[in-house]
Amino acid sequence: MKYLLCHLTLSAMLAWSVPVEAHKAKHDDLVKALHGGQAHATGPYHLELVAKDGALVLYVTDHSDKAIPTDGARAKATIQHGYEKTRIQVELEPSGDNTLTGTGAFTIHPDTGVMVFIKLPNQDAYAVRFTPLKTQDETSRTEGKSQPHHQPKQ
Repeated sequence: MKYLLCHLTLSAMLAWSVPVEAHKAKHDDLVKALHGGQAHATGPYHLELVAKDGALVLYVTDHSDKAIPTDGARAKATIQHGYEKTRIQVELEPSGDNTLTGTGAFTIHPDTGVMVFIKLPNQDAYAVRFTPLKTQDETSRTEGKSQPHHQPKQ
């Protein structure tokens, strides 16, 4: 009887965890960029980063691509080139209906990564990593997937 109760409890726990993981994975994916940048789904938002030398623009929408007001939002971006230890911090300020912008002395390279942290009023904080100069195909192949350390033998 003890074993039966244990197996039923374990089965119930597994049954509850599967739908949560399936839903979570859906929101970690790249989404369609509406402003020419790179967009990711994170939490209840779609965040699109348009990055150019010296300027960042972050667009915030919901999963239906409706603008989310950014008044009172706090956000920062951490810019790093490849594996360099040097990081540049840029504060992003609300600058329109659903945008945050920031400027600084930085350039965007093919190996640039931009980590954005955002906190909207009365909401949880979220973070997402962008690679602005990679295409959607390149990013979807490398984001969240482990890469082999060695080339396969031919």
